Amino acid sequence: MNSDSAIRKKSTPATQNPSKHNATSSGSLTTEHALLPLLRALRPLQWTKNGLVFAALIFDRKFTDAGLIGISILAAICFCAASSATYLINDVRDAERDRIHPKKRFRPIAAGQLSERNALVAAALLAASALIGGALIRLEFAAVIAGYLALMLAYNAALKQIAIIDVFAIGGGFVLRAVGGAVAIDVPISPWLYVCTMLLALFVGFGKRRQELTSLAEDATAHRESLHGYTVPLLDQFINILAAATVIAYSVYTFDAAAVPRNHAMMLTIPFVVYAIFRYLLITQRSDLGGAPETLIFADRPLLLSLIGWGITSAVIIYVTK
Repeated sequence: MNSDSAIRKKSTPATQNPSKHNATSSGSLTTEHALLPLLRALRPLQWTKNGLVFAALIFDRKFTDAGLIGISILAAICFCAASSATYLINDVRDAERDRIHPKKRFRPIAAGQLSERNALVAAALLAASALIGGALIRLEFAAVIAGYLALMLAYNAALKQIAIIDVFAIGGGFVLRAVGGAVAIDVPISPWLYVCTMLLALFVGFGKRRQELTSLAEDATAHRESLHGYTVPLLDQFINILAAATVIAYSVYTFDAAAVPRNHAMMLTIPFVVYAIFRYLLITQRSDLGGAPETLIFADRPLLLSLIGWGITSAVIIYVTK
């Protein structure tokens, strides 16, 4: 009896320690599990869109200026914070609709992994950080950030429900990224680059609407009201018009913009652009990848190689030839 009691007394602390250890581990896991959904909700993969901020730096031949490179990087970070803030707000507003989408239902807020309150708090902090960071770079750049946030808030509140206007609002966000990059380093940028940016954004945007319309079928309008105003044949017409307009606008840019070499060598990059557009059309018409262009770029090797080829060729022409 005594030996049994002694054994029980000695075993009591041993049985208590694992529980404390498990509680500590559980706390760590809880914190980790809370942060991972938030990180996913920020959509870091879509930060690649903010690469447009560097357009002015590259095409105005300032890529060798270390100071301006640093400013452009900070400007891109500000746009990453601003865009993630709008993504969080969008996901809070669309949580119910996202739950009927085959892919968006796995987003952290729609899946219940991230509370709406925490998402909105994070959105407010990110938006404030973007504005403060923008003001530290240049007040004019902060104004561009404010314009971007205002446009995206208007998009989330009402514009996304209006056919055609919804995609134009998205296109405006891309143009503001390019404008912001030029304003941040205080350099002019060719109006043709703005035109090309807008046309390409519309091309991709209407492609996303087409994918949503075809993949969701009868649930399309329940997910997004603006889809009620679209049909697949109509969207195909929009996409074909924008594909042609983008090629024409870029072709004019290659020999008319002030920053490109006067020997018209930039026209050598036109085949890369034409191929990339045709390749994108081929893929989106034969699969459902049109709904995630930021993923498609890296998933399709020929498309990625064409963009890399365009980038290398453009850099050589702009910085080597005159």
